[in-house]
Parts: sequence; structure tokens; C-alpha cells
Amino acid sequence: MNPKQDSIREQEIVLIHIEEQPAFYARVEKISADVKPKWWRVKFLMLTIPVKVTTWTIDEEQIRGAEFTMGGTPIRIEKVEVPEDIEPEEKKEESASKKQKTRQARVLSLNKKKKS
Repeated sequence: MNPKQDSIREQEIVLIHIEEQPAFYARVEKISADVKPKWWRVKFLMLTIPVKVTTWTIDEEQIRGAEFTMGGTPIRIEKVEVPEDIEPEEKKEESASKKQKTRQARVLSLNKKKKS
């Protein structure tokens, strides 16, 4: 566990650990304040088969990665750092050669019907 993990935010991907094992990914759909101070209602889109939507009520420490239990089962939410999109070397070379060629693009109309 990373004790200094930042709070999760809406639209981020998280990894849910169950019994100290990675279990599934989820996207944070909505975070709203609960009626209890320092507690939050977090709506998740569980990226499981089938996909599920659920809302958990968790406190400020749990939203930052602290372990908690549900029905006696240990659970932890880990923020996932999504890597930057890495362009393969082939595409880099292709992109560079396209930049060197300055030719005009052809526009194709999808509205015109071809006469038979």
C-alpha cells in the first residue's frame, strides 16, 4: 500500500484489491460527500464480466488507499497510473516521412451517389 497516495478522482481507473490480491479494475464515475463528515460516496463502474455499477461509502483514508473491510473481507483501492501513449518506432518513422512530403490531400464526398 502507498500511504501517501493521492485521493482518487472522477474518471480515473483504480485497481481493487480483495484479500490483498489484485481483483479487478474500475473507473471512478462520481464522488460525492456523504452525510457523515469526512466520508464519501464513490460510484464505480466495475470493469468485470459482466460490467457492474456500484457505490461504496468510504472515508478519507480509504479514498487514498488505506485498507478497509466489507463483510469482514479486506479491500483496498489503488490508484492506477496510466502510462503515456508510446508511439511505436515504425509509426514515428512513417509520421516523419509524411511530414517531409507536402502533397495536397484529396477530399472524397460521401454524399454524392455514383451513377450506374
